Amino acid sequence: MFLFLVAVAVAAAPVPVKATDVAGSWTLDLRVHRDSDAPYTKPMILKVAADGQVTGEFYNSTIEDGHASASNGRACFAIRTSDGRAPYQHSGCRVGDHIEGLSWSEGRKFLLSWVATRTAP
Repeated sequence: MFLFLVAVAVAAAPVPVKATDVAGSWTLDLRVHRDSDAPYTKPMILKVAADGQVTGEFYNSTIEDGHASASNGRACFAIRTSDGRAPYQHSGCRVGDHIEGLSWSEGRKFLLSWVATRTAP
């Protein structure tokens, strides 16, 4: 009985969360109303270095600066991009098998929540 309980406890132990858990290729779902808007997807590629620096692409724009970390049981990131007219700040956290995030454009005065699903590790 004791060995069974030990095996169950080991199997139920939480998997450690790492900043690199957000790394990979993702498909952004950028619809304002997911239940009624037509699909609107764009790619997101996140590369996370050992020191947490994030590089890659968001919505076909190069990530200019960014950082990822793991705390409170979640892997999260914050990045900055630009479309040539205005800077954008994006952030997201891994929730199960997807990322839930926000994009803010100070210059364009909008805030958008989005969801990303993994395309490739």
